[in-house]
Amino acid sequence: EVQGLADRFRLFLAIIGCHYSINSGTFKVVFSHSALQRIRPGVHVWKLTKPIVVLCGYEVVKDALVNHGEHFSDRPPLPTSDIFGKGYASGSQCWRQVRRFMLSTLRSYGMAKRPWRMKSTIFCSFSLGGAFNPIYLLGFAVYSTISSIMFGENLDYKDPKLYGLIRVTRNHNQGMNSNLYQICNTFPILLHLPFVKEKVIHPAQEMKQIVLQYTQKHRESIDLNTPRDLLDSWLVKLKEEESHPGSPFNETGFIVYISGLLGAATDTTSSSLTFCLLMMAYFPEVQERVQREIDEVVEHERFPEMKDRTQLSYTNAVIHECQRTLDLAPIAHYHAAVEDIQFRGFLIPKGTTIIPFLTSVLSDPAHWKNPEDFDPDNFLDDEGQFKPNPAFLPFSAGPRSCLGENLARMELFLIISALLQKFTFRKPAGSKPIDFNYVRNNKITFLVSSKVYAAPRTVDSRRE
Repeated sequence: EVQGLADRFRLFLAIIGCHYSINSGTFKVVFSHSALQRIRPGVHVWKLTKPIVVLCGYEVVKDALVNHGEHFSDRPPLPTSDIFGKGYASGSQCWRQVRRFMLSTLRSYGMAKRPWRMKSTIFCSFSLGGAFNPIYLLGFAVYSTISSIMFGENLDYKDPKLYGLIRVTRNHNQGMNSNLYQICNTFPILLHLPFVKEKVIHPAQEMKQIVLQYTQKHRESIDLNTPRDLLDSWLVKLKEEESHPGSPFNETGFIVYISGLLGAATDTTSSSLTFCLLMMAYFPEVQERVQREIDEVVEHERFPEMKDRTQLSYTNAVIHECQRTLDLAPIAHYHAAVEDIQFRGFLIPKGTTIIPFLTSVLSDPAHWKNPEDFDPDNFLDDEGQFKPNPAFLPFSAGPRSCLGENLARMELFLIISALLQKFTFRKPAGSKPIDFNYVRNNKITFLVSSKVYAAPRTVDSRRE
């Protein structure tokens, strides 16, 4: 009864517009897993006087983002971001051109052509013995790889520039998820207070300075005919568009997209990698099956490559299930209605904020065999081959799905398969069985506090 009263109180706060109702961490509380089967597919709440529609369940989310993707392809105003991006990130109609350019460029410089960094450093560190938390070393590898793709720099884990990049990016990400940002997005009048505005904009300004420093260095050495990385490609595009007034390829858009990709493609990936290794430690029978498959498909003398993924069905299924179970981003980036639209029997006015509740998709019992459990069979057919599940939407869906999805998928596959080829991970003695209810509500705590042992695999162990 007490829990029921607490849930009703939180829902009351959501309806009256409390800023906590739009914090991604608390959507899991307001709309808990047990409540998903009781709530309607679309939940209508208010943020003060502004309507918000929360989309729940695979069928509704897919219908909105894919079947009606163009109708819900706008972004609502986000005051804290618009200070920095001058409105470029929300409400801008130039996103299609920039998105096509970014996707094409990322394919040119992705991990399929630039192997992940710091293999030797991570392997040596994992071999030292003793229980450790892998998130920090994996973070170094992810940031170094992204730095190579975006800025053409191969940063070592001892390089101060790598530490600076990590610090600034994490400050930026933490700021965007802070209570202060949420309050200011609900009550933008607070941004007229100089000390509040300065505190809000400072992390974004630091990110901007990092990007500008790299930009200046690239401009001094660029060959417009042979771009070396993502930043070079942007500078070439900016040069081409100089004579086109109103082009979406301008300095503001350049800073917004480069900063956004840097923030979105780093800590999310290192967190997902860490969770995969923790699951292997807690589910040794799954780990053994993955290693057996890798040993059968991949020659000992080389690391797994993207060409091996079609033959590593179980490995691929395990990685997908880790992402589904972790459910790192419970809600997708906010959308907005481009125009008045009749959607599933309801009139949604132009400008209405649309929030896809991805947790409800990744745990929709109509599309998952065992939605509450860790079960790689969710992605396998009757013959043990990998089977994509349309309700697997951790990167959202439709015309505004995550730009870095393909890059993240490659990083996860290449790094996890290489680590499991070389190491066996074990949980510390005396560890309690994993409690997924705790993990769902305490993701960050679980990721940064959990430890594993890494035992190097020998030739004899591979033959067993």
